[in-house]
Amino acid sequence: MSADPELAILFADVVGSTRLYDEFGDTQASETVAQCLEIMRDATLEAEGQVIKTIGDEILSTFETVDQAMEAAVLMQSGVSNRNKDQIQVSIRIGCHFGPVVRERNDIFGAAVHTANRMTSQAKSGQIVVSGSTVEHMGIAWRGQTRQIDVATVRGRMDEVALYELVWQPDEATSMLPTLQVDERSGRASTLTLLFDDRTIEVSDRRKSISLGRSEDNDVVMKGSLISRLHARIEKRRGKFFLVDQSTNGTFIIGKSNRETFVRRESAEISGEGIIGLGKTVTTDSPGAIRFRVSE
Repeated sequence: MSADPELAILFADVVGSTRLYDEFGDTQASETVAQCLEIMRDATLEAEGQVIKTIGDEILSTFETVDQAMEAAVLMQSGVSNRNKDQIQVSIRIGCHFGPVVRERNDIFGAAVHTANRMTSQAKSGQIVVSGSTVEHMGIAWRGQTRQIDVATVRGRMDEVALYELVWQPDEATSMLPTLQVDERSGRASTLTLLFDDRTIEVSDRRKSISLGRSEDNDVVMKGSLISRLHARIEKRRGKFFLVDQSTNGTFIIGKSNRETFVRRESAEISGEGIIGLGKTVTTDSPGAIRFRVSE
């Protein structure tokens, strides 16, 4: 049996597509998304890559080399930037990881695909984010355009992954950031404890990431019509804890002073004590309330 091929896996999606539909209506928004997908598809082919699939406002492509993937990523970002000059303003974010993939019909699977998708979720509007191991497979020229921006956990992996940004705009190349150390412990918090449905689960150096949602394969399974299948993650990064929302209806974090923070498709730091509500605000006695406590 042949080994799984190693490829550069690239995800790219349109940022804030829901806002486009709300602000400009279905016709203009769908045309805008379609134009971005065409730019991303053309960039993939120009860089000798393969478009695996498009889902809504997202594209998944693969490339034989990381350098080809970076060429495509820059073409995508610059292409969307150029179209913005005379049309509705829109932006995309891109993530990439190099690793083995399992091919099945016209699709690809495997841990490397999940890691590439994780890179995309960490990217901000207009960014190209890649994993540290991907940088190691770059040519010298491309590697010189990267800077480390963070570290993150990836579901299914015990270690942290270094996040690098590929600086694709020339005027940004002079503002490189210093390298961050993976597993750097700049904070003091050591354990986050969640209490729910008479169960307890911890996030710590031994288990740096957990998932919350309606699907049975989550670490914290909560049922409810407002809860997404994969609703959110809680991660430990450099001694601090963050909730990363991936849901439709958002997550509510209520601290000890009853200050409420609403998180939707973004992240927020968790500290002290409080409660978490998936999809709706909660009180301590509410069904579905998840209590948390951060300790040193």
